[in-house]
Amino acid sequence: MTNNDILRRVRYLFDLNDTKMIAVFKLVNQDVSRAVLCDWLKREDDPSIIEITDKELSNFLNGIIIEKRGKREGPLPEPEDPLTNNMILKKLKIALDLKSDDILDMLAAIDKKISKHELSAFFRNPDHKSYRDFLDQYLRYFLNALQKKYKPNLSNYDIRQ
Repeated sequence: MTNNDILRRVRYLFDLNDTKMIAVFKLVNQDVSRAVLCDWLKREDDPSIIEITDKELSNFLNGIIIEKRGKREGPLPEPEDPLTNNMILKKLKIALDLKSDDILDMLAAIDKKISKHELSAFFRNPDHKSYRDFLDQYLRYFLNALQKKYKPNLSNYDIRQ
């Protein structure tokens, strides 16, 4: 999955319009113009699409955490670069205050079952011997499961349309 695809899917998941997305970026002190945002949100086949960087997507996800959970004391979180799928999973888990059982139940609801041990491996430190990469396929399943949970009436909507 591309960062732009993830940005579009999270925007859809949380019903964020352009103004709200710009405000989310502002929560982490990143100024984004509407023109740049629109270039990030263009369809994959549009030749004028601009790729959003790992750092910019990380800032956006950090802003979603602040938007959903509130700002915590201390300095703002530093954006990760490079940003991995494991980090994206972790940030969305934090933003939505999901427990492991919630994630397992959501994945089971779309017929994508994984074990509790497999899920915990995605959250481990990359240096840990049981760490596993959260592959694009799993991220796609997770985003689909979130869509089914938070937008049940529109679960057949294809985000690429």
